[in-house]
This record gives sequence, structure tokens and C-alpha cells, in this order.
Amino acid sequence: MQDPSRSVPLHRLAHARAGDKGNRLNLSLIAHRAEDWPLLAREVTEARVLALFAHRGATAVRRYDLPALGAFNFVIEDVLQGGVNGALNLDGHGKSLSFLLLGMTVEVA
Repeated sequence: MQDPSRSVPLHRLAHARAGDKGNRLNLSLIAHRAEDWPLLAREVTEARVLALFAHRGATAVRRYDLPALGAFNFVIEDVLQGGVNGALNLDGHGKSLSFLLLGMTVEVA
């Protein structure tokens, strides 16, 4: 029997915005369709987001659920290599990091 689940990139189900405060990144994840919010809640966990950003030195992730908006806010600690004034990377603000999150794959039924 064929498995009905499949992996798709997160950008097929949601869009994202990013902002920064020092060495802390805020990523909002907004479902394109309200009915996909429960799937995103199940798949896009704090642990998975932390693992995704571990190579950048992230030390903690907090997820805030906003079901009435079909959205989440992720606060990622120590991911901006010191922040806009201290980082040597090209994106000290972390704006492009929303695309890293949107490249994550999720399992859909």
C-alpha cells in the first residue's frame, strides 16, 4: 500500500517575515490557508526550528501560537552572530533567514 503522506517545502503552505533585536531573531510564519494551521503547529516545532538554525549558533527557540491569525511567532536566541552592529555576515538583520525557515520540509497527508 502506498503511503499517502509526502514532504513539501514549507513555502508551499505559508509565508514568513523576519525582524531582529540585537542577537535575537523574530520569525513570523503565516499559513496561506487557515485549514493548514494545525498541520503547521504539528510540524514546525521549537525543536525543529532550533535544529534548523543550530549551524548559526542558535541556543533557544520559543514559539508563540496565534491561531486566530493562522500564524506563529518564533523567537530565536543567539542566531544573528552578535546583531547588526557586531555581525560580520552580510545580513546582520536576519531578514533573509525567513527563507531558511520556508525551505524546511513538512509532512502533509
